[in-house]
Amino acid sequence: MVDSMKVEFNQPLYTGQEDAHVLSAMHGRCLAGNGTYTRLCQEWFETKFGFNKALMTPSCTHALEMAALLINVVPGDEIIMPSYTFSSTANAFALRGAEIVFVDVRQDTMNMDETLLEEGISEKTKAIIPVHYGGISCEMDVIMNLAEKYGIYVIEDAAQGMMASYKGKALGSIGHMGSYSFHETKNYTSGGEGGLLIINDKSLINRAEIIREKGTNRTQFLKGMVDKYSWCDIGGSFLPSEIQAAYLWGQLEQATVINEGRRHIWSIYAQELSALEKEGRICLPKVPLGCRHNAHIFYIKTVKQYEAVFLMDHLRSNGVSAVYHYVPLHTAPASRGISRFVGQHDHTTSESDRLIRLPIWYGMDEDDVHCVVDLIRRFYESKNAEEILFDSLPAKQ
Repeated sequence: MVDSMKVEFNQPLYTGQEDAHVLSAMHGRCLAGNGTYTRLCQEWFETKFGFNKALMTPSCTHALEMAALLINVVPGDEIIMPSYTFSSTANAFALRGAEIVFVDVRQDTMNMDETLLEEGISEKTKAIIPVHYGGISCEMDVIMNLAEKYGIYVIEDAAQGMMASYKGKALGSIGHMGSYSFHETKNYTSGGEGGLLIINDKSLINRAEIIREKGTNRTQFLKGMVDKYSWCDIGGSFLPSEIQAAYLWGQLEQATVINEGRRHIWSIYAQELSALEKEGRICLPKVPLGCRHNAHIFYIKTVKQYEAVFLMDHLRSNGVSAVYHYVPLHTAPASRGISRFVGQHDHTTSESDRLIRLPIWYGMDEDDVHCVVDLIRRFYESKNAEEILFDSLPAKQ
């Protein structure tokens, strides 16, 4: 029965191939990182996606913090990003004293509105941080053209973007730098946490290796380039353990199969819910021409905010763990005094209030997908849903 089902929002990816690699790493001679599995993962990313350099990190947050160090963010600099993102996107640069400059998102993709970017650029702007929401790309041609025009960096927050692309280019490969997340909620995980710093600007590679090794030239030492290593620059502890890399390697071996499995689930939702969208009941994710998504998120947007509340209650009361997503950063207490919003935040506020994420993970049972769809249909066929929609209409004068 639908009413007694239990559908979790997410299940951390586990293929069964991770065990042997993790055990191998545990019995190896290098647990602290930069061992065989770390190198295997990094080389895989460089080969598959054409990155000039890929460096494993303990998290995507760490990757963004490294990027802030690499471009020498200092107090007084301004960093442009959407408000509709996770706190790490802002934290990485606020920690260096930068002012965060928010711009509104597009209604169709929830990505940064590229047409509003130029208004936010000033002589203090150091970088633009496009966030590829749900693994659907921002309009990177426009962003890169603006960056070149004004001489500023582009650092892609592609935390949700592994295996997605823009005009044939992997997300993360387009800006000067990029980042991936391997948190347990992402399409691929390195055992709970994990990340990747992607470096496309070759001039940043040598310093990145030093910053990653606590400010030392230990990487050069391990390569036999110097006799002993020393403290050369500021840095941090940005190396993941070898066990994290080994866990991830068990998934990279099946990356394409995993990606297509998630896309299949995403396509079922899209097809089965399309009729409700045509009726004007909900909005579904939009994938612009030239973008290939990775099925990281499937969401619906309701007509009104309070309708989303009723629908969420309906799903949860029937055993479906659907969730809201980001609370826009410009509304958060931590943003006060360190950020400003350029222009209006019409879509950031109104669209995020109506967005509900549906369960999706690799290996999810298709019957569960259809049950979620049926529950949504039942909600909109119910008397309560009709009353909600009626109440949302403008009052007659």
